[in-house]
Amino acid sequence: MKPTSKYFDSIRNIKSSAKKKPAPPKHVCSWNGCEEPGTHKAPLGRDSEGQYIQFCIKHVREYNKNFNYFSGLDDDAIAKFQKENITGQRPTWEMASNPNGSSKPANASIGSKKPYDPAAAGADRLYKRGTLAAEIRAGRLSSNKQRKLKTLEKKSFDDMGLQYNAMGDEIKKRYKELVKQNHPDANGGDRSSEERLHKVITAYKHLQKAGFC
Repeated sequence: MKPTSKYFDSIRNIKSSAKKKPAPPKHVCSWNGCEEPGTHKAPLGRDSEGQYIQFCIKHVREYNKNFNYFSGLDDDAIAKFQKENITGQRPTWEMASNPNGSSKPANASIGSKKPYDPAAAGADRLYKRGTLAAEIRAGRLSSNKQRKLKTLEKKSFDDMGLQYNAMGDEIKKRYKELVKQNHPDANGGDRSSEERLHKVITAYKHLQKAGFC
């Protein structure tokens, strides 16, 4: 039988049709307007630990770059933002009512097919931080013990030698004391305290980000 016969042609056609077609992507990028495969996971954010959203490689980089709203701001800029939040001078955004009648910034929910909106997500995080700070200043949260501290928050208080109920001015005062105490320039150039200084700075920045000061 010749290899060019119709019999061999039919075998080749069967093998060709048996090849598996590429499977559709399991996830589509959650970035608004993007239809690329969502091949990379990114954390949803604070208060949503263990929950993730899917992005393509381009947009997961963009998301991670902008994940920390306070990135690149100095202490004065952060303090100014927090003060404006407390006095009500926070930016405006589209609001959406939930079934209980309360309002919060609109954003895509977990499991929703609605595209992820980075601006709405950022507003949601700022809304939560500003609300917490306002409640603390108003006395509705008089102690950190009324708020369940996370492991990293407890460690930050411990690294600064503070009680868990320390707030605002007390944290800032302690931070200045520790920086002065452990800075190499204040110790005749002794660099043995650099590790301690690094821990203090890291702890203070984390407490700032969490809204304690």
